[in-house]
Amino acid sequence: MGHSHSHDHGHHHHGSSNKTALKWAFFLITFFMVVEVIGGVLTNSLALLSDAGHMLSDSAALGLSYVAITIGQRAASSKKTFGYKRFEILAAFINGLTLMAISLYIFFEAYQRLMDPPEVVSTGMLVISSLGLVVNIAAAFILMKGDKDENLNVRSAFLHVLGDMLGSVGAIGAALLILFFGWYMADPIASIIVAVLIIISGFRVTRDSFHILMEGAPIHLDTQEVKDKLLSLEEVKQVHDLHVWSITSDFPAVSCHLVVDNEENDQLVLSRAKKLLHDEFELHHVTIQIDKEGTTGCESCN
Repeated sequence: MGHSHSHDHGHHHHGSSNKTALKWAFFLITFFMVVEVIGGVLTNSLALLSDAGHMLSDSAALGLSYVAITIGQRAASSKKTFGYKRFEILAAFINGLTLMAISLYIFFEAYQRLMDPPEVVSTGMLVISSLGLVVNIAAAFILMKGDKDENLNVRSAFLHVLGDMLGSVGAIGAALLILFFGWYMADPIASIIVAVLIIISGFRVTRDSFHILMEGAPIHLDTQEVKDKLLSLEEVKQVHDLHVWSITSDFPAVSCHLVVDNEENDQLVLSRAKKLLHDEFELHHVTIQIDKEGTTGCESCN
């Protein structure tokens, strides 16, 4: 009976670039969040205050994401054999829930203002929201240098900033409508539009991170296709106990049992199976056990 476990840890480069991107985006967002809170209070603009509230969540999210990646890079131990990589997904899950909670609060505040639209200092609102847009574009650009397509934690932080960018656009539009037409309803309406976009982003991040926390198969991998490819190896008679999951968003893993004839060379089968999984599916963290036909004790497994 043969057994093989192989993986590589080519995540250090990504981790370093992700940490740098998150750190600078955090400082940028936190600084302007303070500016926007003060501006929102002085101009009496809900659009600015809701954007500032979202920026506050951004600041917390970026800080949490930075801490998550830092903790995630800790070495594995006898107690935590995968290290702390899963902490990144937990952070993304919390970020998603935070986004949805903030959007609900904005809905409530916007409803109050729709009933009784207050006056807003439109020129100050326009200046601050325009500056906010520039800051958010800069933060988004910084995060795009990270590994946002592969790393769910960085993607959740990027979506926070993207939502903020849309919030700034909404505030600019509302400020222009108030400035030229005196239409104060534009302020809460802009907030509602932003809140809808925020809650959609929050739901997606929460759903994706929950899927990983529940050990679901990576979205881009079809487990049946993985099984069929392994069965295509001429030495393999059966595949059972196949599990495909993610340790964290950019770290998929697979384990399975391969049933072969008694005369087959275990190491040769292992080598071919690992190469197939690497070449076809880019799976590096692979655990395979070779069972001889008739000795698996699991003939009914599939």
